[in-house]
Amino acid sequence: MANIQHVAKQAGVSVATVSRVLNNITTVSPKTRLKVESAIKDLNYEPSMLGRNLRNSESRLLLVLIPSISNPFYTEIINGIENTAIANNYNILLCETDSNPQRENIYFNMIKNKLADGVISMDPAVNMQKLNELAEQYPIIQCSEYEEGGSIPYVTIDNELAAYRAVKHLIKLGNKRIALINSDEKFLYARQRRNGYERALKEFDLPIREEWICNTNQLDFENGIQAMRKLLQQPEKPSAVFAVSDTLAIGALKEINASQLKVPDDIALIGFDKISFSNMTNPTLTTVSQPMYKMGSTAANMLIGSIKGNKVESIILDHELVIRESTMG
Repeated sequence: MANIQHVAKQAGVSVATVSRVLNNITTVSPKTRLKVESAIKDLNYEPSMLGRNLRNSESRLLLVLIPSISNPFYTEIINGIENTAIANNYNILLCETDSNPQRENIYFNMIKNKLADGVISMDPAVNMQKLNELAEQYPIIQCSEYEEGGSIPYVTIDNELAAYRAVKHLIKLGNKRIALINSDEKFLYARQRRNGYERALKEFDLPIREEWICNTNQLDFENGIQAMRKLLQQPEKPSAVFAVSDTLAIGALKEINASQLKVPDDIALIGFDKISFSNMTNPTLTTVSQPMYKMGSTAANMLIGSIKGNKVESIILDHELVIRESTMG
């Protein structure tokens, strides 16, 4: 395997000159550059990216923190981050934190030890004190979940407005008994989506009934089943349900079907996220579409901008209510 010394010998120049060509330094004459490039090609030489990155004090590696790799919500966001990173000569390292502080510390130390150039955090349970401390010295972007009034730039959607529109759609269809299947309200998005739910009910003078609000500790299929089971055991059943994620909504749909009830005839149902599975259910799921790929791509561009020393502003992207069979009747 050829090394930089072989290239220098074949081109009849010094190792330093080869290094200047590899690093695109303009002091090399066109004639010499051509000789070096020809030698590189003839010898099939591949420079060590690690060595170059160490010399430049950069790793070309971006850390992406997610709480769980099994949540399909993150798939398209990760695609957006990765494609944008690769287009800018960066790689990504996907870090499943499992919302575990010890794991977080391992990843934070990678940044401190210059093994990565920056972080995109999508973990709603991340230790914000540590993330803020890290952000004082290193490039950090939050994606989807963020800290209200915080100093770390983020990309997200208007969760309250999205929830408000979803619930308003249910009301316009004639529903007066609307339940909420929510996540843990220690998370900002869960509080925002509840605010949107309550705002729509108040606007139409409909009651906010605590027995129709179910909080789950995880955004998964099983929790959706359990929450829906609880709602169906109420003396007065809801005629519609707004779930704050598609995985919760799909679990709720399974439980409604198992109870010999029909969606949307007996209970209308709306999810949130527009994951790919939401169009595979029977009936297909009405949902709030988040621009997940664009969210990831935007977060990566913001982080790369921050690494380059640019001032980065937070961005709120548009959402869309996608109306399908679960509310169409």
